[in-house]
Amino acid sequence: MAKMTLEEWATDQFKTPPSLNTLRTWAREGRIFPAPIKHGKRYYVESDACYREPEKQERIPLGGSLISRIESARHGTKAA
Repeated sequence: MAKMTLEEWATDQFKTPPSLNTLRTWAREGRIFPAPIKHGKRYYVESDACYREPEKQERIPLGGSLISRIESARHGTKAA
């Protein structure tokens, strides 16, 4: 497959392409698959690459975090 710059890829994929800063963020965060390759200051991506929404991470319930357990232990109360 042929490689193209992020700007070229975005122009092919989106009617109104995102800004270059957004494209670079997506590349760093792994939102473009297959992952772009950085060569110098530019990212190059496969022409058939696609954007993927990141998976939502589960949040730690309140009172169950490490910090809250440490604070509870310091103050002599039992952790939730």
